[in-house]
Formats: sequence, C-alpha cells, structure tokens
Amino acid sequence: MTDTIQNEQKTWLIGVVGPCASGKSTLITGFELENIRFRHIAQEHSYVAAMWQRLTNPDFLIFLDASYHVTLQRRNLNWTMDEYQEQHRRLAHARIHADCYILTDDLSPVDVRNRVLEFLKSKGIAS
Repeated sequence: MTDTIQNEQKTWLIGVVGPCASGKSTLITGFELENIRFRHIAQEHSYVAAMWQRLTNPDFLIFLDASYHVTLQRRNLNWTMDEYQEQHRRLAHARIHADCYILTDDLSPVDVRNRVLEFLKSKGIAS
C-alpha cells in the first residue's frame, strides 16, 4: 500500500500539551479535520514526566506555550510564578519530544489553528 493510501485510511491522533491558559482547549474545541483526532493531555498536572506518552502516545505532539503574564490576562488564575514554573518543569519531557511548539502570547485562536494546520499539512496528514 502506498503512503498516500495509508494516510487516507489512518486516523491520526494529535496530542496537545502546555501550561494552563496556553490555548489547548480553545484550539481543540470545534477543530475538526477528517481522519484527525485531537486530545488534550493534562501533562502540566502530572508528576510523571512521560505521562503524555502513557495516556495517549500520539502520532504527533503539539506544545502550546504562554508566558506567565499572558496566562493571568487570559484567565482568572490565582497562581504564582513558582506554580507556573512548576507546570513548565512537569512539561519539560513533553516539550523536548514535541513535534510542534507554538508560543501563543501574541496569536489569536485563529492564528494558532492556522499554524497547527500548516504543521499538519507539512506532515502530509491534512489538506
């Protein structure tokens, strides 16, 4: 079977990780692509570094990031810089293994979706 035929028949699983308020839920909500499923992985809350692999083992991993100050602007988070940094520590393994990293600070939700779509197109799994 050719790669093209295999790609058309495969359902791709895309994992999405990042700190709170980085845009994970916004990206996934309503973002439907044929043969592609998105899964929010709450790695930022796990002490197990590779939990994202154990829970999901996605075909591709997308890491959405946001600065501490932007997270406070986006949501009414009552957290400290130390707590933010702890989430980044918990996400370190996922960030190293991410196939796509996007800093969302200055991006609209549409911009983030477009970047993800371009990434998926570059991998030949979206058109």
